[in-house]
Amino acid sequence: MSREGSLRLSFGAVNAGPLLSLPNLEEALTRLEPLLRDSVRSGDPFLDEVTTHLIDAGGKRLRPGLAIAAATSTGRPATGDDLLGAVAVELVHLASLYHDDVMDEATMRRSVESVNARWGNLVAIVAGDFLLARSAEIAAGLGPEIAGLLANTLGLLCRGQVAEVHGAFQVDRTAEDYYTAIAGKTAALMATSARIGAITGGLPRPGVEALTTFGRCFGMVFQMRDDVLDVIGTDEELGKPAGQDLAEGIYTLPVLLALEDPAVAAELRPLLGVPLDQPERDKAKAIVAGSQGIEGTLAAGRRFVTEAEEAAALIPDTLLARTLVDLVNSLLDTLPVSQR
Repeated sequence: MSREGSLRLSFGAVNAGPLLSLPNLEEALTRLEPLLRDSVRSGDPFLDEVTTHLIDAGGKRLRPGLAIAAATSTGRPATGDDLLGAVAVELVHLASLYHDDVMDEATMRRSVESVNARWGNLVAIVAGDFLLARSAEIAAGLGPEIAGLLANTLGLLCRGQVAEVHGAFQVDRTAEDYYTAIAGKTAALMATSARIGAITGGLPRPGVEALTTFGRCFGMVFQMRDDVLDVIGTDEELGKPAGQDLAEGIYTLPVLLALEDPAVAAELRPLLGVPLDQPERDKAKAIVAGSQGIEGTLAAGRRFVTEAEEAAALIPDTLLARTLVDLVNSLLDTLPVSQR
């Protein structure tokens, strides 16, 4: 496979075309990969195997992609600091995956065995902590603003995750509860990725703020897309068990909106509130997939797309602005249900 093909696949089902069309971005992402691996090498063969496990499995690299795109908006090649900022945000993301899989008792991630399934929960937790430590070390080298920003973001991630855990199996969870959780667990790191890139790229403050707002809105749409796919996708398409949120009692927006229809609720509600085995999971997925919950989630996502477009209009680099608009629109446009 060509290097270009490998990079395009690394973004998974997300349409990477808009970002990869930016000058210097594909070359920068190629340079990023060895830096990412080197950043987690400790010299201990076992720990190195654990910390590089999901890096070697691929991944979307959306967060470092956003950081580098923001940093290079002036058209210059990515600098060492730009790449290090991108590494720092990806390490936080990877650490969150290690920890999330322990909490979810997941067995697959990125189409490979999860870290916790392969080496156990204790190793996965400590390895995730190691990734966070590496990220903090890199951020500290980039200056106090970025170090403080990343530390604050980690707090928001934890807050969002706690909100989600606290709401597990609660059938009366509200849409507002859902938005609060995903703003912390997903959108915060997307916003920080764009902001760190804007800072290392030396953009004026209005541009930094516009990119931060875009990143937050992009993150909200990205999570909504992921939650739709969890309902309508298959294990093979997702690289992890489909319907896992339903099974684990995490009732996302498609489920909450489906429950607003009394006829659907009469069939769906009796299945909820407890862990689901595979037949019940498949039944609940089918009910939600055939309900108003999917279209309602897409409509809510489009409102965040509009907000992202408004933020992009304030970005000085018109090429980057157009590219980011194309990117956020592609999140929903590429869904198999988006044209219904």
